[in-house]
Amino acid sequence: MSISPTPLEDSARCPCGSGDTVGGCCGPLLAGTKRAATAEALMRSRFTANVVHDADHLLRTWHPRTSPSYRDLESSFDDGFVWKRLLVTATEAGGPFDAEGIVEFTAIARTPEGRRELRERSSFVREDGTWLYVSGELTNAPGSH
Repeated sequence: MSISPTPLEDSARCPCGSGDTVGGCCGPLLAGTKRAATAEALMRSRFTANVVHDADHLLRTWHPRTSPSYRDLESSFDDGFVWKRLLVTATEAGGPFDAEGIVEFTAIARTPEGRRELRERSSFVREDGTWLYVSGELTNAPGSH
């Protein structure tokens, strides 16, 4: 069974924490009408995609050599995590003229067990003008504080 993404209003505050509206931030990226200019913008849109369970955007922006199956990705939405907040803590390269980039972040979720933080150092590449997520290294164990 396919999970339909939760729709977001363009005028609503974007879940990625940029301070912008969905329509001025991640909305066009999730809709596929705009490409991310930076690795950080792509990472923010991927966080938003996790918030709304948009497996299509996640797979479209995942490098094919490291991408999971649709079924595996969709089943991860059932992990009990409700993503609440994103804090970008560092970036290395990943700008409009770079071919690679790193984004470090903390994602905060609510789970049945309480508040959880996931800290990750994510790698991105830009191919044919399109940023793609390659992989992430957790810098803390899921479920730790």
